[in-house]
Amino acid sequence: MPAGKKTRWNFGFGAIYARKTKAHGVRWYLDYRDARGRRVQKVAPLAVSQEEAVIALKETVRCEFDAEYRIKREREKITFEHLADMYINDYAKANKRSWKCDRYRIEASMKPFFGQYELQSVTPLVIERYRAGRLDKGISRSSINREITIMKRMFNLAIDWSLTDSNPFVKVKLFSEKDTQKERILEAEEEGRLFMASPSYLKPILRMALHTGMRRGEIFNLRWRQVDLEKREIAVLQTKSGKNRIIPLNEILRVELAGLKNRQDKGEFVFANPKTGLPYTEVKKSFKGACKKAGIEDLRFHDLRHTFATRLIRAGVDIITVKELLGHYSIRMTQRYTHSNQLQKKLAVERLAGNKLEMGSEGPNLLHICDAAPSVEIARPVTGSVSIN
Repeated sequence: MPAGKKTRWNFGFGAIYARKTKAHGVRWYLDYRDARGRRVQKVAPLAVSQEEAVIALKETVRCEFDAEYRIKREREKITFEHLADMYINDYAKANKRSWKCDRYRIEASMKPFFGQYELQSVTPLVIERYRAGRLDKGISRSSINREITIMKRMFNLAIDWSLTDSNPFVKVKLFSEKDTQKERILEAEEEGRLFMASPSYLKPILRMALHTGMRRGEIFNLRWRQVDLEKREIAVLQTKSGKNRIIPLNEILRVELAGLKNRQDKGEFVFANPKTGLPYTEVKKSFKGACKKAGIEDLRFHDLRHTFATRLIRAGVDIITVKELLGHYSIRMTQRYTHSNQLQKKLAVERLAGNKLEMGSEGPNLLHICDAAPSVEIARPVTGSVSIN
């Protein structure tokens, strides 16, 4: 079926038709007359098959008829547990790469509390009791916010599926996460100690994180076909935000990857376990061991991504470029790193007074961060050589 061409099925109460899209997918449409006899044609957004399109047509015509004549039908009583299973099986598996994380959260915390509640019985008060109980168990506010966001989406889908009329989660305000956001940055002197304390297989992984800002999963799943050493580019695919991005390679990282490729057998993954040939799934134990040996406290692997972004901001790179390199969905995600540039703020306001601020002890530290020498296996931070054109 060529793009734009439609195949139609007629029924006594309306019709459905499928139209192929330019992306080689299929979109389903409803065609019917409302209670006043007016023709309506619209997309069935959740239908992925002919059977689902027919069900959507029936439900839509029934709802139109009920609304026109003010008919109230007794709804089937759906429990939260039933809705949660529908959410995972009928929506999340097809639409979210992180559906397994959603399933874990639902099974571990949401079902035990909400499971037997009917949808109409879930009220803002019940939700607040759930949140209070989670806080009492020591669960972080950010984790609770992720849970509330999932359940809010579940109830929005329940409305679309005509299982309920309202979403009680829209009346619940998410916790502020300003006080829980960790801004741990790896300083240049710490970086040198970390590399000296790290095992050989961990060092190129750390350099990749510090010179690209890639997420841990993006690094572990990186394949050689995504790396172009001649063009000096890495293509980051299947990202958290759903947007592919290109990250330029600076000279230090290009040399690192070229040497790594020469030393490896012809494998698919850049960072593969030599015993299995499969990508690493976790380096938490070796990373924590290296931090302990180097005397570095409270540093997570994800903080290397924060370090990458902060060093760019400190070097004066514009926030749009930083956003694109990090692969953030919106500029708001990137703006948190603008708060770390206190020295530039001091220099800026002193200019209003016509004064020249002495660099003092802060200046050399900042310059050292932005242009650390690669001695004792320390990688030159990305701000010194990365291309941002």
